Amino acid sequence: MTQRQVDSSERVLVAGVGNIFLGDDGFGVEAVRRLGEHPLPAGVELVDFGVRGVHLAYQLLDGYRMLVLLDATARGGAPGTVYLIEAGDEEPLEPAGPALLDGHRMGPDAVLALLATLSAGTGGTPPARVLVVGCEPASLEEGIGLSAPVAAAVDEAVAVVRDLLATVGTGQAPVGR
Repeated sequence: MTQRQVDSSERVLVAGVGNIFLGDDGFGVEAVRRLGEHPLPAGVELVDFGVRGVHLAYQLLDGYRMLVLLDATARGGAPGTVYLIEAGDEEPLEPAGPALLDGHRMGPDAVLALLATLSAGTGGTPPARVLVVGCEPASLEEGIGLSAPVAAAVDEAVAVVRDLLATVGTGQAPVGR
């Protein structure tokens, strides 16, 4: 069987981010693990980046059409609420604050800001589309394991990502939540 080569205009990166030692912050890592139990379309790369936000920004320089980030995302909803957010929406992806380059505590906004800087310096092209599948955390306190509402939301997040990936290449736009 021959595998077809996929160029960067077709590649999609699905990245799980978060710190498994801070309770629900491990949501993205668990969602990527669970998503890995399903077949993925050609050209889709699934990576657990954990707390390696700088690594994620550099990997994006390799060229991807779309980035789907899985992450704990505090937006004021009930714990376990799953969000589909298109980067560039009017609201920032995380609360405003000083921009810190901390390789172990980089949220989506910091990663995208670093990517913009790296792209400008290297001539690289950031993904045309960036989506965040986020989950409202119940607790970000020290401890391993997701809270009950966030653990229950992982399957919903996996379904959202699978739906997104099913629309790749069809010209359909996923519907926001």
